[in-house]
Amino acid sequence: MLNQTSVTEFLLLGVIDIQELQPVLFVVFLTIYFGIVAGNGAILMIVISDPRLHSPMYFFLGNLSCLDISYSTVTLSKMLENFLSIHKAISFVGCISQLHFFHFLGSTEAMLLAVMALDRFMAICKPLHYTVIMNHQRCTQMASTIWVIGFFHALLHSIMTSHLNFCGSNQIHHFFCDIKPLLELACGNTDLKQWLLNTVTGTIAMGSFLLTILSYFYTITCLFFKTYSCRMLHRALSTCASHFMVVILFYAPVVFTYIRPASDSSMDQDRVIAIMYTVVTLVLNPLIYTLRNKKVKKALIRVIRRKL
Repeated sequence: MLNQTSVTEFLLLGVIDIQELQPVLFVVFLTIYFGIVAGNGAILMIVISDPRLHSPMYFFLGNLSCLDISYSTVTLSKMLENFLSIHKAISFVGCISQLHFFHFLGSTEAMLLAVMALDRFMAICKPLHYTVIMNHQRCTQMASTIWVIGFFHALLHSIMTSHLNFCGSNQIHHFFCDIKPLLELACGNTDLKQWLLNTVTGTIAMGSFLLTILSYFYTITCLFFKTYSCRMLHRALSTCASHFMVVILFYAPVVFTYIRPASDSSMDQDRVIAIMYTVVTLVLNPLIYTLRNKKVKKALIRVIRRKL
C-alpha cells in the first residue's frame, strides 16, 4: 500500500490557527467527546442488557451507537492531541489508516440511517408482517452487509490515496486526514481519482439518502391514512421529523463536501462543514434517536436504580 513518495509524515493544521484559543477548544471538544462516548455508551449498554429492547429498532440503534463512538474517536482523538501539541504531525501510515476508518465508519452510518428509516416504514406500514420480515436473522444480515460494504468502500479510497505521489508540501489544511485535502497536496493529474471519489462516495451517499427520503415519505403517507387519533399522529410525525432532521444534518455536509466540483472547494469551508458531520450530528444522535424514546428512558432509569 506504500507509494513512491518522499513524504513520511503530514502536518495537520487543525481547526483554527490562533494558538491562544487551542486550550479553550481542547476543553470544548473534550467535553463534547465525553458526551458522545457517555451518551452512546449508555444506550449501547441498555440495548444489550435489557431484554425488552431486543427488537430490530433497538438492534439498529445499538449499531448506530457503536458507530458513533468509533467515528468520533477516529477524528476527535487526534484533534484533541494536536490542540496541546506544537508539532502536529501524523505519520503517512497513520494518515492513511485514519482516512480508511473515517470513510469506513462514515459510509456505514449513511447506509445504517437508511436501514433504520426502512425499519420504521415496515413497523408502521406493515405491522402484521413486521416480525416475519424483520426477523433477527435478516436484521443481522442487513447490518453485516452494510458494515462490509462500508469497509470495502473505504479500502478502495485508502489504496487509491496511498498510491498518490506527494512531492511538495506536507501540510494538511484540516483537523484529520481526508481524501480531498490529500488530493490538494498530490503531484500530477488527480482528475481520475477525484472522479472516482465523487462517483463512488456520491453513489453510496445519494443512494442511501434517497432510500431514507422514500422510506420517511411512505411512512408519513401511511400515518395520515391509517392513524385516526390526532395525538398518535402528532407523536409519530414528531418522531419522524426529529429523525429526518438528523439525516439532513448528516447528509447535507457530506454531499456538499464530496460531490461539489473541486474548483468550488475551500479548505476553511470544508473544515467548518466537517465539524457538522463529525461532531454535531454525533452529539444529536443519542438525544434524538433514543433519549426521546420512552422505552429507552425507562430502561435507563431501571439501570440507574439497580446501580444505586
